[in-house]
Amino acid sequence: MMTEPLDNNEKKLTGILGTGNLLLGDEGFGVHVVHHMEKNYLFPEEVKVIDCGTAGIYMAPFLEECDPIYVVDVVAVEGEPGSIHHFHIDEIRSGTISSKMSPHQLGLVEMLDICRLRDVGPESVEFFCVVPEQLDTGVTLSPVVEARVSQVADQLVARLEDDGLSVKKRQE
Repeated sequence: MMTEPLDNNEKKLTGILGTGNLLLGDEGFGVHVVHHMEKNYLFPEEVKVIDCGTAGIYMAPFLEECDPIYVVDVVAVEGEPGSIHHFHIDEIRSGTISSKMSPHQLGLVEMLDICRLRDVGPESVEFFCVVPEQLDTGVTLSPVVEARVSQVADQLVARLEDDGLSVKKRQE
């Protein structure tokens, strides 16, 4: 299904995109983080939080309607399992960070480039990632990566607040 690109004068949303495969242990980290955020926070209407899983090309409408975008994922870099890494899309494009971070990540970078070629892509893309401990078949995160879910969520909330967006903690 084709969607009409936004008029360049329309205000874009701020997007939080959780990627990963929930069936491969720590690979599902990004999805676990966005589910945690949806359960624990109330976001203003200018913020869109989405579980993208391994959607590939189907994430194009989200990429076109949001700017900035904050991606939550696992990353294949040197570091201890569970270590948190923050970087920008320019670091991937410059080769500073490997573009082969996970099986679906290349699809995300390609989709961002396609959106950019159509002049509807986001200007700002930041990644909040952890180094996985295990990528075996299973639906739970390793304890060291599980411990990072709320930490990365808190970092994202702080980043949104730096952007002037008011995020509220849900009352239990």
